Formats: sequence, structure tokens, C-alpha cells
Amino acid sequence: KDIQYIYSTFYNKLEVARFDSNLGKYVGYTEYGVKQANYWNSNPSEIARRRAQREAYCLHNIGIWYGNP
Repeated sequence: KDIQYIYSTFYNKLEVARFDSNLGKYVGYTEYGVKQANYWNSNPSEIARRRAQREAYCLHNIGIWYGNP
């Protein structure tokens, strides 16, 4: 529940857009990033793919990173 997956895109060291698993959508931080975020958010397969990344990457590896006591 408290694991958050964030996927950010950058250009010239400036964050353009970000997918946040807590929000479940992309957020744009520049004019171009807002356009891209709207495009990605309108594509259900892109959103499903990013949501699945939380399951596949974060939840799968949490035991490796923090160990099992």
C-alpha cells in the first residue's frame, strides 16, 4: 500500500512529465509535458502498463531490498 512507483521523463535536466502510481496517471510539468501527459493519460494501455510496473518491479523486489527478518 505504501509503495509508490514513479516514472519521470527529463529533457536537459528538467523534469517534463511523471507517472505517479498513487495518482494513477501522468502529470506534466512543462507545456510539452502537459501535452504528453494528456496523450499518455488518454491511452488506457499506457496507464495499465505503468500500473503493472508497480506490481512487477516494486512489489516483486521489496523483499530483496529490505530483506526478510
